[in-house]
Amino acid sequence: MKKVIFMGTPDFACSILKTLLKLDYLQVVAVVSQPDKKVGRKQEVVATPVKVVALENNIRVIQPINIKTDYQQVIDVQADLVITCAYGQIVPQILLDAFEYGCINVHASLLPKHRGGAPIHMAIINGDSESGVTIMRMVKKMDAGNMLYVKKVAIDIEDCQVSLHDKLMVVGSDAIIEFLPDFFEGNFIEQVQDESLVTIASNISKQMELINIENSYMSVYKHIKGLVGWPVGFMYFNNKKIKIHQVSISDEVVEGENGSILGLFNNSIKVIVDNRVMLFDLVQLEGKKVVSGKEFYNGLQKVQKELKLISYAK
Repeated sequence: MKKVIFMGTPDFACSILKTLLKLDYLQVVAVVSQPDKKVGRKQEVVATPVKVVALENNIRVIQPINIKTDYQQVIDVQADLVITCAYGQIVPQILLDAFEYGCINVHASLLPKHRGGAPIHMAIINGDSESGVTIMRMVKKMDAGNMLYVKKVAIDIEDCQVSLHDKLMVVGSDAIIEFLPDFFEGNFIEQVQDESLVTIASNISKQMELINIENSYMSVYKHIKGLVGWPVGFMYFNNKKIKIHQVSISDEVVEGENGSILGLFNNSIKVIVDNRVMLFDLVQLEGKKVVSGKEFYNGLQKVQKELKLISYAK
């Protein structure tokens, strides 16, 4: 039976860990995750999702503040293989060289596209037609190792960051199940990444959260969709932030100023974007709760209804 150390932190990585726990030919002997963080107004310390799963299954958890220097306790576990997924720190070379089968990583993109911490967000924002999971050999450079296994999934026009995230959790689990037996038997081919095709999907910045209503219709739509769930894109309404939690496409063609609110379609507000109507289904005005477009529209004062404008920061 092969002994495996799993390294991961967020919900996405939990699906990989849970899959590994079901495989009868290996044993997860330790889990490495990011340190617990204080969250919310009360600053309560919350365990990472991966740590929660590990503790539920009586697995030892190691949480180095900086794994570049605090790696010895991981080496001391004496495992055969390290599998990582969305761990959140660069793994040092001494760890990469410490195990018989090395270290492999499950990355949520079709490498070499979208290396980095936000591959799912950027696949939607960029308007990609497909995404997937790449299992790769880990090297010191971020997401740059040889590709060992790739499994693809289509991105539909209605997909958002949340729905693609959930698709890729399933795809990642399937990929691990399909690949690992061949990996341990040496029945696989390593493919070097084409550096000329590399794109970087850095963590979403505060600037990236701002939606520019002056962009093309599909650019605005995809930008909003790519931030659904977290961190959620925003614009401005009467100098207050308004987050867009859900948006839909309309075929209605109109003329008017970008951001103008034309009224309602079912439970959504109709907003002009690039001479077309876009439907804002769920919105959240600064300091308020998430409501339907209809609830937002009906709650406006008369003078605000007459303005009918969502503007972006200049």
